[in-house]
Parts: sequence; structure tokens; C-alpha cells
Amino acid sequence: MQPDLLFVAEMIEAAARIAALTSGLDAAAVERDATVREALLWNFTVLGEAANQVSQATRAQHPEVPWRRAAGLRNRIVHGHWSTDTDVLVSTAHGVIPDLLVQLGRVRDSLR
Repeated sequence: MQPDLLFVAEMIEAAARIAALTSGLDAAAVERDATVREALLWNFTVLGEAANQVSQATRAQHPEVPWRRAAGLRNRIVHGHWSTDTDVLVSTAHGVIPDLLVQLGRVRDSLR
């Protein structure tokens, strides 16, 4: 399997987990459940790390994917997880992840 396909598959898996973890939950509910919050932080970290590893060529072919935003959120979590805003995580999960999953599916299909 080519590296970009592997990284995009990792992104899809992490994004799907983020969607599942936050389904039906608001930020207050996530904040109250340490297990969900930690799983959410982990999956956003995986998503951003994989996005950062995708080749520049693939990123250039798919500018609709917010590659840098995913990597930036990962950096924020890793370097400042104690001050990560749960509202931002949940609003990103609800507002960005569904479209991102569609976009990443297209990227995956183009790499096959």
C-alpha cells in the first residue's frame, strides 16, 4: 500500500471515531466524561499527525481538504492539551468532520 493511501485511511478511521464519539453529545457532556474526552483528543491527534504525513503532491491535488488545520489542531492538543477547549473539539467534530470524511473518501478513491 502506498504511504499516502495508508495515511488517508488513518485519517478516515480517526475522523469516523471522532464522529462516533461525539454523536448526540455537546461539549458539556464530553467534558464530564474523561474517557470520551481523552479518546477524542487521541483521535484528533492521530488525524492531524496523518494529515501532516501526506505528501505535498497529494495535498496539492486536493486543496479542498483542510490538511494544515488538521495538523494545527494536532499541534495544539499535543503541546497544550491541558488548555484545549472542549467546545472547539466538539464544534469541529460536528461542523467539520462530516465534510472531511466525504473529502477524504474522494482522496482515497483517487489514490487507489
